[in-house]
Amino acid sequence: MLSPIPASLLPLLLICRISLCQYSSDLCSWKGSGLTHEGHARDVEQVYLRCSQGYLEWLYPTGAIIVNLRPNTVSPAAARLSVCIKPSTESSGTNIYLDRNGKLRLLLREQDQARGKVHCFSIQEGSLFIETIPHMDISRRITAFQYELVSDRLGAEAYSQGAPCKPCSDAEMLLAVCTSDFVARGSVKKVEKEEEHSSITVEISRLYRQKTQIFASGGVRVRKWTGHIKMPLQCGVKSGEGDFLFTGTVRFGEAWMGCAPRYKDFLRLYHAAQQRGANPCHVDTD
Repeated sequence: MLSPIPASLLPLLLICRISLCQYSSDLCSWKGSGLTHEGHARDVEQVYLRCSQGYLEWLYPTGAIIVNLRPNTVSPAAARLSVCIKPSTESSGTNIYLDRNGKLRLLLREQDQARGKVHCFSIQEGSLFIETIPHMDISRRITAFQYELVSDRLGAEAYSQGAPCKPCSDAEMLLAVCTSDFVARGSVKKVEKEEEHSSITVEISRLYRQKTQIFASGGVRVRKWTGHIKMPLQCGVKSGEGDFLFTGTVRFGEAWMGCAPRYKDFLRLYHAAQQRGANPCHVDTD
């Protein structure tokens, strides 16, 4: 099994520490209602969320709010974070802008939110300015989205146009085993093309780590797991024989492929690095 990751490689721990947040590990959420804001609708309320993930739900929106998504620690690594938001398909009643020093840039129109697609941007691009669209009846309006703070390399690129298709370097493969949300040895059983991505059905013979239950166990007597891993459609992934070492990230409950070398190639690379003392962490390859 994997040994503990060195402290220098641990991802930034983001913990919610403000009264607006609901505590649940590293998850922060905010729920608000325009009914309590209606008397001073011209005021812009500031919302601060200092966690790695969570959600926002604004019922009967009126006026505007500014949502500040930030880590709770000051670190040079924080400047390299990206914010990814996934609107609810029922989200409506507002437009969402990026606000940087008072300058607004449109991020999501009301109709864009209803598509439920993930949108990412650098944390340095500013806060979210959510402004309501005037409606005679606000009783059916709600703005809601999930959010995650992710590293530029392992997170936002999962949704970009082509970056994840680039093969990993040797150093990236070794590091991926230590820092990925899931690490598993297995084979590809099926590849299905969906609207905007490919869904890869995998059978896992050895599960080193998974952040959440993305791989389902076959039972106590069957030491195998099955699951689905996504990749951008443009990568053109195909079924292949043999074992692979699957690594990647979990975004909004979905597994996205990172480095996935053939297992025999990973073993050769790992043992060569082991002889040089260059492995960032230990893997039980027996």
